Amino acid sequence: MTDSHTLDPQACWQAVLARDRAWDGVFVTGVLTTGIYCRPSCPARHPARGNVRFFADGAAAQREGLRACLRCRPDDLARDAAAVAGAIATIKAAEEPPTLTDLAAQAGYSPAHFQKLFTRHTGLSPAAYARALRQRRMGDVLQEADSVTEAIHAAGYGAPSRFYAESDRLGMAPSAWRNGGAGTSIHWAQVATSLGPMLVAATEKGVCRLSFGEGEEALRARFPNATLEQGGGDFAALLDAVVDAVELPGRADHIPLDVAGTAFQEAVWRQLRAIPPGETRSYAQIAAAVGKPGAVRATGSANGANHVSVLIPCHRVVRSDGSLGGYAWGLEIKRALLERERG
Repeated sequence: MTDSHTLDPQACWQAVLARDRAWDGVFVTGVLTTGIYCRPSCPARHPARGNVRFFADGAAAQREGLRACLRCRPDDLARDAAAVAGAIATIKAAEEPPTLTDLAAQAGYSPAHFQKLFTRHTGLSPAAYARALRQRRMGDVLQEADSVTEAIHAAGYGAPSRFYAESDRLGMAPSAWRNGGAGTSIHWAQVATSLGPMLVAATEKGVCRLSFGEGEEALRARFPNATLEQGGGDFAALLDAVVDAVELPGRADHIPLDVAGTAFQEAVWRQLRAIPPGETRSYAQIAAAVGKPGAVRATGSANGANHVSVLIPCHRVVRSDGSLGGYAWGLEIKRALLERERG
């Protein structure tokens, strides 16, 4: 549980001004002049900053003589969190993913409201969460199973057809997950850019690696059993698009990607791609946006696990004080990318 003394007042106040729902449940806003406490997202008129204190939860606010706001009902958050936790437990225990209607009925909410509630807490819809959970299990069991079919059933898919219907999210063929890219052809090239030598690699589905200062040796270490082919006709056009995205950084949504991570990592990566060019977000803001405001350190790790720099723009994430923080390829490259986007 968050302690009131560990709250960052500046970050809390910014969340209140933005009425950011992602911070609901992380703290409550105590308004000393009215004697009430609210959710950060409360739609009521904002109080003056000097009349506000932040508390870890309603109980802490009540000890100071405050009462719950009747408009935003901050104490209902405990019920919301319990409902989402119960749904997650149901999804994990079920052989087949439960329907949204069943999960909502279990929680006592309407399906539409519960869909929004679950997504706000986890960064994924219930259906997407169930898919990501099974795919993560698939990645794990492929390391140990004797066959792909065995792994499919062990991961919770009722039939192989169900797995293959969802397999586009995994990118590579399922056997490649346990065999270091076996059976996968990866085209690659190292090109000179104004930021230094850049490695670009792609499967038939999209770019699977973009890095600076790496070469074929590093790529083979990442995909030891894949078939690596330098260049290639179709790859050349994709390579040109990637180089353009680096030299004139901006939106790169048109460039196909072949990457996969945990449910949390993928939620972070989606938030990174949603940051407009020329703007930045803090690690705390990204954590809040994916519904995990307390997972700032984990957000940093997910940011660093990004395999396709620039295309998933991890360079747009900075520290809460505005300083650049770290970057896998060096702060000079990070600074240059941000300056180009702002320019």
